Amino acid sequence: MKRSIVLILSFFFVAWFRFETVKAQEFKFAFLTDMHVHSDSTLSQVDRRLRSLPSQVELILSGGDNVDIDNLKTAELSHGEQRLKQLKDLFDRTKKPYHMAIGNHDRLPGNLRNGKNDFALFEKTFGQTYYAFEHKGWKFIVLNSVETMDNHYVIGEHQLQWLQDVVKNTTKDQPLVLISHVPFLSVYYPVLEGRYTATDTFVNQKQVFDLFKEHSLKLVLQGHMHLYEEIKVKEVQFITAGAVSGNWWHGNFEGTAPGHLEVDVNGKDFSWKYVK
Repeated sequence: MKRSIVLILSFFFVAWFRFETVKAQEFKFAFLTDMHVHSDSTLSQVDRRLRSLPSQVELILSGGDNVDIDNLKTAELSHGEQRLKQLKDLFDRTKKPYHMAIGNHDRLPGNLRNGKNDFALFEKTFGQTYYAFEHKGWKFIVLNSVETMDNHYVIGEHQLQWLQDVVKNTTKDQPLVLISHVPFLSVYYPVLEGRYTATDTFVNQKQVFDLFKEHSLKLVLQGHMHLYEEIKVKEVQFITAGAVSGNWWHGNFEGTAPGHLEVDVNGKDFSWKYVK
């Protein structure tokens, strides 16, 4: 009898604990994408932007293309690694939690890639290229969308299996945010070039999106395009959040000023603004 009571109490304690851990609260976070640090001056501009973040910002997210590595020559890689460390120091100085995504320009130069260590310098500085974490009841899932297959961006098989496990172990009502450098969805080419193409989206985006059919996916944050876009599909808000570097540090890009996104979360609702 006593054992039955203990088991029942344990069940209710676990259920209560799970409910408490997913109870959504209020907080503010910043999303900075496409910083493209390549010099002391660009590093200084990122520093100024980080210093300008409101004190209410509790955590900072990166959307990838942090430091331009992939265009370096082999002899210049040490300079790229130094830039990564300098950028990390800037984020450390904020004294706020931060989480970095990898972009295509954060990869090793093409002549050094072999499919195994494409992300070596990023991993050495910032750690894993895909992972999940929680903050005040919300779950954030950071993807590595710059894996490639047949010259197309893809969420690779191993990462996809990991993602399926993450979703499986997430309660259906917990609010979720996905961070992907390469977009799920974008109107970049139709708007700017008058054509539809799968270029600059990852090829299995629908397969990934469909994993969340029965879950509370609220927001997808994207980078890569340097264009500011808002697309809402099936009650999911997609935001391609411009670029900190704007037109690669030369002013506006097609009407999108250099900037970052600030998101205010209130329970399971949220609002946002693009800060130029």
